[in-house]
Amino acid sequence: MGTGSGILSALQDLFSITWLNRSKVEKQLQVISVLQWVLSFLVLGVACSAILMYTFCTDCWLIAVLYFTWLAFDWNTPKKGGRRSQWVRNWAVWRYFRDYFPIQLVKTHNLLTTRNYIFGYHPHGIMGLGAFCNFSTEATEVSKKFPGIRPYLATLAGNFRMPVLREYLMSGGICPVNRDTIDYLLSKNGSGNAIIIVVGGAAESLSSMPGKNAVTLRNRKGFVKLALRHGADLVPTYSFGENEVYKQVIFEEGSWGRWVQKKFQKYIGFAPCIFHGRGLFSSDTWGLVPYSKPITTVVGEPITIPKLEHPTQQDIDLYHTMYMEALVKLFDKHKTKFGLPETEVLEVN
Repeated sequence: MGTGSGILSALQDLFSITWLNRSKVEKQLQVISVLQWVLSFLVLGVACSAILMYTFCTDCWLIAVLYFTWLAFDWNTPKKGGRRSQWVRNWAVWRYFRDYFPIQLVKTHNLLTTRNYIFGYHPHGIMGLGAFCNFSTEATEVSKKFPGIRPYLATLAGNFRMPVLREYLMSGGICPVNRDTIDYLLSKNGSGNAIIIVVGGAAESLSSMPGKNAVTLRNRKGFVKLALRHGADLVPTYSFGENEVYKQVIFEEGSWGRWVQKKFQKYIGFAPCIFHGRGLFSSDTWGLVPYSKPITTVVGEPITIPKLEHPTQQDIDLYHTMYMEALVKLFDKHKTKFGLPETEVLEVN
């Protein structure tokens, strides 16, 4: 009897140790999955460009020639929606990515497959991690929640001039955020298209910090004009927790740091930020891995938009005001569900 109890106790200890180790492995896989995307976002394009240029000077120069020939031939593909891969969008790595924070996609209304849509995504955060996970992968089952809808996350066109990085982005359904691309998707790609635009852009990322819910929207009206020209419904989307995953140094208006950021934003299209998350092996150290804070993206009710080939400024202002009101209403309705107090107010700049 004593021997049996001893064996049972030993087995219980063994299983508890196995579970503990498995838990640690799962967490490390989650950290690695997030870090690979962060590094891809920050350095993949530049690194691949440098490697290809170096290859020109080696015995493997033919590889670089073949790739750049392909690049010239394929140059306009991103402007036509890219070349998405369901295989890539369903990689297991994205599920680890989702579970690290975790990230959740909340649907509030159905979307008709006979219409096209422009989602306004808020806030930008440092990297728009919620936008990427929810709309460029199937980790949160966007295709099941919105059947018949093809999401296209729009990002800086300059990313698609970077070798290899452009292929990686297109495989997830990411496209350039420019007029040619959006015009094509909303007029020559049938119906059921949903273009996700991070409206606040680089300017909004400069004010991203934990505990702050603010959007740059008041003077951003270009997406409304595009929606009117194509009759695409506007869908306000707010991501609770997007600003919580990184900490950054905020430069005051008029400081040299803010001056440099604005110059980059004006001439290059992005604003460099000094930010940090946690370390690779410890949450007590600084590093590039974002903090594991929940991100919940709530997709609001679509605003029906008429098709006006030549919308007036009055038309644009009207629907822009409707959109701002709908976004604030969406924020107020869901804020207490995701840890914010009833008194929290969305700051619209």
